[in-house]
Amino acid sequence: LRYVKHRKELILNRIIFKEPHNPKPEGILGVHVEHFPFLLRDLALRMTTTPRTAFHMSAFCWYAFVVQYLAAKDGEELPKGIFVYGGPWKYLTFLNLLLQMTFFGLATVADLQLGKETESSLSRWKDLLFAVFAFPVGTFVVLLFWMIFAYDRELVYPATIDAFFPPWTNHAMHTFVLPVLLGEVLVQPHTFPQTQHALAALGVVGLAYLSWIVWVYLSVGIWVYPLLRYFSPAGLLGFFCFNMSVVSLLYRLGDQLNSYVWSQTQSFACPKQFKDFIK
Repeated sequence: LRYVKHRKELILNRIIFKEPHNPKPEGILGVHVEHFPFLLRDLALRMTTTPRTAFHMSAFCWYAFVVQYLAAKDGEELPKGIFVYGGPWKYLTFLNLLLQMTFFGLATVADLQLGKETESSLSRWKDLLFAVFAFPVGTFVVLLFWMIFAYDRELVYPATIDAFFPPWTNHAMHTFVLPVLLGEVLVQPHTFPQTQHALAALGVVGLAYLSWIVWVYLSVGIWVYPLLRYFSPAGLLGFFCFNMSVVSLLYRLGDQLNSYVWSQTQSFACPKQFKDFIK
């Protein structure tokens, strides 16, 4: 969508045109009737700015609290291997919390900058972060963790950890992430980049994380997750490729969800009586 500003309008100050090149506007206040569905959608989004900002700010504060709580555990006496070499920074779960915190912090800043010159730039970075990383990685962490946990929790979250981390932290890390992401899909539309570019970025980040956990193992002889010790080098590579395939599918899922939710908002039609009135 392209914004064309009409500063002389007394009531409407921003009009969304569907096509890059449009005929001369006509109708009430110079707005062509075909543009009213998009104009109304824009006004609806603006009227929900305050609740959206509250949602973003609440999510940011929540993730900041959880990250600080987990980081503080690094100085406590924990089971062997939990925070050795790299502390919490070697766990995908913790890195995902940092990712979610960063996204919602950026989203909050973007909301507060509404109408300023930096809005478009912040929105692009925010959309990129959500579409390519926050949604697929966050959803992947939740789904994979609970699938493995249901099969054998000792492979991913040993029972000995329960004495050091209360149950709410487990859900904060591995459950609460998903409904917050789905809420983000509902409160604001996002622009998704081309699939090949997004998957390339995900592949680079995934390979970097694989290199990191292999480095941890070579340095201290402990796998980040107990599950990994059962894989041969070829099996580990296959497991990595499988996980990247799942993340890629989750990226496509996020794109489809975003399109479905917001195409429903855009596709409503004006009543005939309203069209007749504004002509």
